[in-house]
Amino acid sequence: MSPMRLIILAVAAIAAVAAAFLVRGMANSPAPSTTAEPTTIVKEVEVSQTKVLVAANDLPIGTLIGPSDFAWADWPEKTLNPGFFTETVQPDAMETLAGSVVRKPMYADEPILPQKIVQKGETGFMAALLGPGKRAVSVEISPESASAGFILPDDRVDVIVTYDVEALQGERLIERTVVVTALENARVLAIDQMFGEVDGVPALTGSTATLELTPEQAELMSIASRKGTISLSLRSHADAGDNNGEATARLDLIDGDAGSGDQVMIFRNGNVSTGG
Repeated sequence: MSPMRLIILAVAAIAAVAAAFLVRGMANSPAPSTTAEPTTIVKEVEVSQTKVLVAANDLPIGTLIGPSDFAWADWPEKTLNPGFFTETVQPDAMETLAGSVVRKPMYADEPILPQKIVQKGETGFMAALLGPGKRAVSVEISPESASAGFILPDDRVDVIVTYDVEALQGERLIERTVVVTALENARVLAIDQMFGEVDGVPALTGSTATLELTPEQAELMSIASRKGTISLSLRSHADAGDNNGEATARLDLIDGDAGSGDQVMIFRNGNVSTGG
């Protein structure tokens, strides 16, 4: 065989081996993916917002609202309610509405609506301030009988009744003064105060105090006001939680006990008894 033919056969053999390896590699390679990855398109839409007055926390019925109970929150202008308080129209709404009372419960971040609060001076303010089952009872006071004008709304007081009774001492019938604490830890709802002077010193004075009481305690106050003189004793804020914050009363005074005007107190050998 000629040398030229040998060269041609060698080249053909090499080409055949190369072709075999190429076919094998193509068979083992993964098929190209035909699924395209999804493309996320983000569109920014500008929403016009304004500041709306909302509740800073949950506000149950009867809550006396302070400035810290309010907050300004962003609100879309397209969903604004005409009753909302906005910062652009009422920038001083927090200060104006402070001192209002919650008529209907509100939740944190809920917009404040006029229908859900009772502002000072509005009809129903006192009724909204009362707790469930309570009554507002007014009693006449004076600077001397009301801690010289230092008693303010939401303070706690004791109600002291001073009156005279007939006492039989030996063979003589004499009059004695009786002092009874008729109510303890009563909440002051309001007091009609004005600037005046007590012993030449400027002070807040008032003639009527309104207390939050139960119906039975209200009856007791009615009897106490007819029995004698009523004085209010200011209590410490540290004692406001006594009896879970509820007022306690000497309800036995309603039945004429504890030295009523229909009884005579008898003093014998240092012991006291009552008689009709």
